[in-house]
Amino acid sequence: MTAVTQQASRRAASTSFNGLKSEPASITGTLDPIQLHADAHNALNMAVFYLRQPEANTAAARRKAIQALAALRGLSLALEG
Repeated sequence: MTAVTQQASRRAASTSFNGLKSEPASITGTLDPIQLHADAHNALNMAVFYLRQPEANTAAARRKAIQALAALRGLSLALEG
């Protein structure tokens, strides 16, 4: 059995429980640890996805890695305060 992972678009919006789309935590300034963790996870998955392509898109992977670091920094701040 093969593992299936969903890949998001360049700027995917996460969905809330009621089905309405919400902006990533880095845009809204939300300090919700769960959302920040999800943002970091999604950004890192996309960075790996870009690097695994036959013609690795290093610029896109770099942008996503920076987004992941920003989300992790926000997560650190959310857990401290």
